[in-house]
Amino acid sequence: MLTVGLTGGIGAGKSEVSRLLVEHGAVLIDADRIAREVVAPGTPGLAAVVDAFGPDILAADGSLDRPRLGSIVFADPDKLAVLNSIVHPLVGARSRELESAAAEDAVVVHDVPLLTENGLAPLYDLVVVVDASPATQLDRLVRLRGMTEEDARARMAAQATREERRKIADIVIDNDVPLDTLRQRVAEVWEDLARRARQAPGPGQGNGPGKAGQDGPGKTPGNGPGAE
Repeated sequence: MLTVGLTGGIGAGKSEVSRLLVEHGAVLIDADRIAREVVAPGTPGLAAVVDAFGPDILAADGSLDRPRLGSIVFADPDKLAVLNSIVHPLVGARSRELESAAAEDAVVVHDVPLLTENGLAPLYDLVVVVDASPATQLDRLVRLRGMTEEDARARMAAQATREERRKIADIVIDNDVPLDTLRQRVAEVWEDLARRARQAPGPGQGNGPGKAGQDGPGKTPGNGPGAE
């Protein structure tokens, strides 16, 4: 098995890359999706969040009012830490559960938006960074997601820099390119990942291929609200 941490700045196109990797056969573990699942109505996670922040963070239908909760925690680092202490262990446990169900020769891709910011690179055998220029990110956020330029720039500024992400990368996928070019690059990366997974030691035989530097040949992601 090969565990891959996949990350990239907002608007870089990480979701498209993860989709393409799944088409090739990757097992995808999406930290954002799991972070939503563990606080869905009726879960112990949501009950713990309500205990910590009160019933006002619930929407009329009993679901988590994420914008309201976000306005509370992002204005207070201590409250954000409380929320993370609830959500992160749940996300980690579910991620481990999904990973353990994968085949021994699987390529398991952990899609983690805040991988760089939370220092999670050592938790994976390999880190893949989807890279795009700030101008490309801004254009996509405004044109495709309907953000105002001010909001888009603020969201980008709140994340790690392009240079910080590239520094932790074992493989960089350039997404300042047409979709056909991106598809070709992802196919090349997939062949490399699948080869590494076949060569990785089985259970009890070692810790996998490990880190080998930029473009060469560990696991509990945590993810806060509104990561992307």
